[in-house]
Amino acid sequence: MDSFQTITLILFLVTIGLVILRWIESVAAALMGVVAMVVAGSMTEVQAFQFVDWNVIMILIGIWLIAGYFGKTGIPQYVAEYTLRLSKGNIPLFVTLIGTLAGFLSMFIDNVVVVLMLAPVLFHIRRIYHFKGTGPLLFIGLCANFMGTALLLGDLPPQMLHSVSGIEFGGFIWQFGRPSSFIILTITYLVVCTYFYFKLRKSPLGEAPMDKKSTQAIAGEKVVYIKDKRFAIIVCACFILTIIAMSLRQYLGYKLGFIAFAGALLLVLLFEIFKKPLDMKVPDLEEMITELDWKAIGFYVSLFALVGGLEHAGILKIVAVWLTPYIQKSLLLGTTILYWVTAPIVAVVEHDAYILTILYVIRDLSETSGIHPWPLYWALLWAGTLASNLTIAGAPALYVALTMGEREDGTKWSLKQFLGYSVPFVVVSLIVCYIVMVPIWVLPFM
Repeated sequence: MDSFQTITLILFLVTIGLVILRWIESVAAALMGVVAMVVAGSMTEVQAFQFVDWNVIMILIGIWLIAGYFGKTGIPQYVAEYTLRLSKGNIPLFVTLIGTLAGFLSMFIDNVVVVLMLAPVLFHIRRIYHFKGTGPLLFIGLCANFMGTALLLGDLPPQMLHSVSGIEFGGFIWQFGRPSSFIILTITYLVVCTYFYFKLRKSPLGEAPMDKKSTQAIAGEKVVYIKDKRFAIIVCACFILTIIAMSLRQYLGYKLGFIAFAGALLLVLLFEIFKKPLDMKVPDLEEMITELDWKAIGFYVSLFALVGGLEHAGILKIVAVWLTPYIQKSLLLGTTILYWVTAPIVAVVEHDAYILTILYVIRDLSETSGIHPWPLYWALLWAGTLASNLTIAGAPALYVALTMGEREDGTKWSLKQFLGYSVPFVVVSLIVCYIVMVPIWVLPFM
């Protein structure tokens, strides 16, 4: 590693340290890191701008706007009451059920959007039972970041795997006569959610007091949450159409960001045209734009630039080259090292750039040495997704969940409190997934 790479790595690690420790505002720390890298020559200001995936940013803005309208339809409150009845007033079970739902939604919807959709559900019940919402919402964020790699549509890593290897939708369910991503991650996910249910039972959530409102909700008192059905139908229709269009992007020929933004624009236009003729009570567009989490968007922009500078300096390539001899020596050894080395890396590095770099290394290695690439592909994707839950630097969805929860509670969480949720979640998920993965995807190919 030369001096240029050393300086870049130091700047990156200092920035990530400030983001994780949160001594100053995380967005400010990330932006300062980008400026420092530009001044140090790790990248130019033009490159910093180019490293940002603006397509992803447009997806976020478009879908977040639709999700904002969805939160005002009353549907989240209806789902909250139904889930509460299903859990019979057991708050740890209620939080576990909502978290489990978050994971399966993230197979089709961006994990940050899932957090935004389900936060109103949680906060509605929090205000009835008077418990702190940051921990439960953080659990939902952890769940939302879990299942994105289960299918082709959910997250960027499976789409990158499709680009590098050519795998299609069905391959994420069953491949080479054996279960693949969806089935293995579902098994792991259900084990983790069960573990956290018992963990939540031992927390203050297990002692959440019931008041008259909660008793009435469980007893089945009918409360009208969806007050304007036409408003709710239009929002849901636009949301579903947008998701369908995004799933058909390869046939439509448009970028996902364009489709998401077009869906949001269609929703806004429909309300502007029909809200008076249909006498709908629609929130003002200015209000909806103001409610977008612009800090989170700035955080995403900064992370793209930071990781772009790290990749531009060749540091991610150094890691890939270091792994190659171990993979060539033994598939079990190489897969194990790749899996457990990936885990701490993606805890501090936004995992998309790292995964893409190593995917190309695995592909090239399989072509030159004859090693079967799929055990390595899956080990990389699963470890990269699961371990990214350790810090807000690895999973921006956690940053969104943490800031929303703190704003709802009016209190700021310490690093120790955050790690009290993220560390057991990550450790249990990594261990369970590894135990399931080895006999199915490693040993048969040796």
